[in-house]
Amino acid sequence: MDWDIVIGLEVHVQLNTKTKAFCACKVSYGDPPNTHVCPVCLGYPGSLPVLNRAVVDSAIKLGLATHCRIREYNTFARKNYFYPDLPKGYQISQYKDPICYEGYVDIAVRGEQKRIGLTRIHIEEDAGKSMHGEDGTLVDLNRCGTPLLEIVSEPDIHAPEEAYTYLNTLKQIVRYTGISDCNMEEGSMRCDANISIKPKGRKALGTRTELKNMNSFRNVERALKYEAERQRKVLESGAAVTQQTLLWDEQSNQTKAMRSKEDSHDYRYFPEPDLSPLRIDDAWIGRIRSSLPELPDARKKRFTELYGLTEEDAALLSSEKEIADYFENSLQTFNNPRLTGNWVKNEILRILSESGKSAAESPVTPAALAGLLQFLHNNTITPQTAKTVLDEMAATGKAAADIIRDKGLEQISDSSELESLIETILKENPAECERYRGGETKLLAFFIGQVMRGTKGKADQTLTRKILEKKLG
Repeated sequence: MDWDIVIGLEVHVQLNTKTKAFCACKVSYGDPPNTHVCPVCLGYPGSLPVLNRAVVDSAIKLGLATHCRIREYNTFARKNYFYPDLPKGYQISQYKDPICYEGYVDIAVRGEQKRIGLTRIHIEEDAGKSMHGEDGTLVDLNRCGTPLLEIVSEPDIHAPEEAYTYLNTLKQIVRYTGISDCNMEEGSMRCDANISIKPKGRKALGTRTELKNMNSFRNVERALKYEAERQRKVLESGAAVTQQTLLWDEQSNQTKAMRSKEDSHDYRYFPEPDLSPLRIDDAWIGRIRSSLPELPDARKKRFTELYGLTEEDAALLSSEKEIADYFENSLQTFNNPRLTGNWVKNEILRILSESGKSAAESPVTPAALAGLLQFLHNNTITPQTAKTVLDEMAATGKAAADIIRDKGLEQISDSSELESLIETILKENPAECERYRGGETKLLAFFIGQVMRGTKGKADQTLTRKILEKKLG
């Protein structure tokens, strides 16, 4: 039997506001345990929450970026469950009236565009963190009350690969808006996945399971592939799939049962009595709309139309806002989009990867890169020399002009000097000369390499090739 896979994703994004969702405690990662807490986030009797306006601004911003409708009348609810790291015994969330609804995210699937609907985006607070060790379980409540946005997709995803692409696209949008760094290692972006399968073409959905505790997009993809196959085997054996919450075991590459799957009634939602309804008017929405940056798809399109970049290069250079900003800032000093784009995607990204820095922290500034590329464009230095200079710029912070001057790295474009060296190389390699003249023209690369070695990479390659072809001709 052929089966359809149906996937819906619930993504939690931790906001980078200065303070928590309902109190003035600092939002900070990695600080000593239980140092950013107060009676409100500790759930002391008599303490009252106060909604952080910056959280609402962030929710509206993401809603507009994902084509959502923004709800004018918002209410909050208590979501009740009992964990050691949830001191109140409930989580302040939104239930019936999410702030954003009926949106969508477009993704690229096999060269075509597919639209993934968004059911809702709502505001809620995070729980604390339980840390398990040999001496038992300890609780850190620094994270308790940290603002979250939960982004719930429609069940429009029909392959694990689509889920991976959707998550990457959503991460790009969130990072472009600046409301979160989406660092999965620090828990600022987390994903739960609901998956079911059904006979191909049947409208009624199958019994779903929920996958939790996945710490990378690739693990989401792997877990969904495994779970789809597991459910297929269960159904084809004549058994029924049990609705439950599963954990992904990265060591064994298997899903494992955690508990029975909760439904909304299990959380006993009821209106939050300590928070008034929130009204969002058109002026508020307009103010946030005016602050939206150019988003990834729009920037990619502009890069192809304005700068003549290929679709692939434009997608890479617009994938992160900081990289796109770096590229365009370089063009302000040296307006050669294709040459600059090639160096950003190949050399700058290499340096950033090796140094563990972001584009905004790059040891080579956009203006410094532009200065280097100007020397390359003017044939003052060779491409090989330019790479050497770039590495020293990254290591020392020196300008390209200073490195080139101090080390005498200017390109050798004196034909008489090159002719003299080439004649010596040809005399030292008579056998290769005969083979070249006998038809092995690929040996030209060997001779060019000898010249570059003899000049320490400073020879003008175009002139070198011309002289060699003439003398070997």
